[in-house]
Amino acid sequence: LLAAIRAGEVALTSAAFAVLATVIFADVVWRWTTGSGIFWARELGVFANIVLTIIGIGIASSDGTHLRPRFLDRVFPARWDGTLTRIQELLTAVGFAALAWVAVGVVRETLALEDRSIVLRWLVWPVQLVLLVAFFQERPAPVRNGLRVWIVYRISDAALLLAASGTELPAGDYF
Repeated sequence: LLAAIRAGEVALTSAAFAVLATVIFADVVWRWTTGSGIFWARELGVFANIVLTIIGIGIASSDGTHLRPRFLDRVFPARWDGTLTRIQELLTAVGFAALAWVAVGVVRETLALEDRSIVLRWLVWPVQLVLLVAFFQERPAPVRNGLRVWIVYRISDAALLLAASGTELPAGDYF
């Protein structure tokens, strides 16, 4: 069952990458030949990138191929490796459980509000279901990078909020 799920995840990320690359290439060619881009290309590219990134993080982390700092690898004795691996897995599970809880709330709210994308007018919640797939997925080797990713996202959110707090937009209807 896990092999079938993994194969589905790989197929989904491969398809998302193909869509992303095709849309970007088509937009560049269209912009170069006509002088204006394809109006829906950016939004479709963003959706494909969301699927690619969220599912791809899980695949890379479970395979141990994700980027991670290795400078602490030799700080602790080799005999602690098993214990440290379990601690990493526990922290990842806690981080992904928190992310899954937030993802459920986000998807429920978007579903209730029937939010749609601005250009394509697609419902947003089906794209957000990728979050639930990524964070509720059971893996034989738990994702080791989850907590670090969660911390980076929270720091990024804080930086964006800080940057936005000093900016005022003129009054008007933006949507």
